[in-house]
Amino acid sequence: MRRLRTTVTTWLPSPFLRGSALFQLAGWPLAYWAGSTLPGLTELLLMNHALITLASLWPQSPLLGPNLVRLPKAERGEIALTFDDGPDPVVTPWVLDLLDHYGATASFFCIGERARRYPDLVREIGARGHRVENHGYSHRWNFALRGVAAIREELRRAQDTLTELAVRPPVFFRAPFGIRNPWIEPLLRPLGLRLASWSRRGYDGALGDPDLVTALLLRGLRRGDIVLLHDGGCARDRNGRPVVIAVLPRLLEEAARKKLRVRSLDQALEGTRMALGSEARDRHKHARPGAKSAILNPKGDP
Repeated sequence: MRRLRTTVTTWLPSPFLRGSALFQLAGWPLAYWAGSTLPGLTELLLMNHALITLASLWPQSPLLGPNLVRLPKAERGEIALTFDDGPDPVVTPWVLDLLDHYGATASFFCIGERARRYPDLVREIGARGHRVENHGYSHRWNFALRGVAAIREELRRAQDTLTELAVRPPVFFRAPFGIRNPWIEPLLRPLGLRLASWSRRGYDGALGDPDLVTALLLRGLRRGDIVLLHDGGCARDRNGRPVVIAVLPRLLEEAARKKLRVRSLDQALEGTRMALGSEARDRHKHARPGAKSAILNPKGDP
């Protein structure tokens, strides 16, 4: 099965990481042997280390390596819609029905453990014409603090699980909480994965006010945005209803008003150097239509 058209090559650290490594390797011996004649060198070395840490904590940072933050061809009038932390047995079906109703497609960054727990939902995401992508296996808070072997196993287990359930291998990875470290990129490449973050979010995973989440999400929404929402671990409003259920229709209606097409990441990248091969496109083309919308014919609130 084809993956991305781009070839997975030997990892080459980013210019920032190469420069930082050289500075650290040369700087500390100099600071030890000639510190008195080079005032401020130790402070600069510590500042460089702090900058590496800040780059790891900044989800949109380009300093640690390639990072898809916005769509490369914004002039096409598209936005990419992505969902994190699913699948969820209550929320994901509602999200899928809403997407069907509005004729939108999305990328679902699924957690491997949850995918294994709800395999039928993962298959349904693909059957409805959406994409399943890699969000790690366990989504632990300390993901970026773990060692190389542990992170490699986390990525591999998720990739194997999602490939088995979704039929096709994920081609994008999003770090849990958006936090990563300098050795994520060389671990992604052998698995055929690229890092993807986002340019717009409404904090629906934390805020229980649909109006506030909508306002944050729609303010400045423009073509080329990669939008982040949650179908897993999403906040609830005062009535216990998942915030994303109220927010998603408003987002899709605003996109329609602005004449923005809402696509999954792979669809929005068609015609670029990151486009998927014909096999993956055919799978979307022949995906069965979604079931009748539970949103239009509700049998009860989730």
